[in-house]
Amino acid sequence: MVQEIMPNVYWVGVVDWGITHFHGHELSTHRGTSYNAYLILDEKIALVDTVWGPFAEDLIANIRQVADPAKIDYVIANHAEVDHSGGLPAVMAAAPKARMIVSQKGADSIPGHYHADWELQSVSTGDSISLGENELVFIEAPMLHWPDSMFTYLTGKNLLMPNDAFGQHYATAFRFNDQVNQEELFEEALKYYANILTPFSRLVPKKIEELLALKVPVDMIAPSHGVIWRDNPLQIVEKYQQWAAQQPEPRAVVLYDTMWQATRKMAEAIAEGLAEAGVDSKLFHMATADRNDVLTEVFQAKAIVIGSPTLNNGILPSLTPILEDLRGLRFQNKIGAAFGSYGWAGGSVKRLEQELEAAKIPLVREGVAARWQPTEDDLAECRKLGADVAAAVKQA
Repeated sequence: MVQEIMPNVYWVGVVDWGITHFHGHELSTHRGTSYNAYLILDEKIALVDTVWGPFAEDLIANIRQVADPAKIDYVIANHAEVDHSGGLPAVMAAAPKARMIVSQKGADSIPGHYHADWELQSVSTGDSISLGENELVFIEAPMLHWPDSMFTYLTGKNLLMPNDAFGQHYATAFRFNDQVNQEELFEEALKYYANILTPFSRLVPKKIEELLALKVPVDMIAPSHGVIWRDNPLQIVEKYQQWAAQQPEPRAVVLYDTMWQATRKMAEAIAEGLAEAGVDSKLFHMATADRNDVLTEVFQAKAIVIGSPTLNNGILPSLTPILEDLRGLRFQNKIGAAFGSYGWAGGSVKRLEQELEAAKIPLVREGVAARWQPTEDDLAECRKLGADVAAAVKQA
């Protein structure tokens, strides 16, 4: 349903209740998502962002409820990823006189995606376009989270449209942050940051400082996914500043897979050792756990303890994706340890320790390896490992 979010500014996007995974199957979206697009009516008409391609006709139908698409003067493409730009072909066909506004990098990425003969105008930070009564001001935001990412600010309305920044994969019946379940909202906002923006955390404070230095009032933040921040909109900016600092909580996550329950028993003993030393932990069986939910827990925790039985002198394949994520997301201020079981030959603990070191997660101590099913002595050593990790967590 089209909604006027400010006088003469309309949400014309689409809510996708059914999507369960994003970026292919890279990111789980248990609560769906939305593709937010904003139509601005002034002396000239501007559309900021579009929707994913399968919903392009829904977008055009929504625009028609407000204005004739043929009268659109400007189409702002803040980011070329297809969940935002997928509706461009339909929009540009319906708005043949429109000029497309892109970032400097967007002048490369948009044509690279669509190979279309569209009239493009590239802009830099501080550039503006007059719509009549109000102006659009552009702020390049490279690596938040693509090189071509850009924010668009509408003067007179004090409206910031930052594309992927400050968003959530969260389908809701309402458009605004004060209308939805707050626990769900911040769970999804944190998951979004942890799984998408963590690698760029050193850039986040700089971009926020640059934005604040412009000294423009912000009455509303309208991202391209999830709800719009109108009640205390800068609260999500403050959360980003907090999350970008990557100061984890004094707790641990224990990640493992198991073949015949030996490694599970070791994981549980490590958790017992952590608890006996006064440090909370969560256990995740990676063969069944949702990887993105686990990464959100990893983001918040100080310690990561990972275990696997030995398979082909290495580890179970179910652990490989999250190990790739640990390297790619580049978590800061973590400590780690490894454990595992083996039969005829070992290898898993060494491999896991190498993976942690490759992710720049320093090891608390040498890991624990148990042959066949763990003995009471092995389990005691696992509890000792938990206690040692707990001591390191407390000292940090």
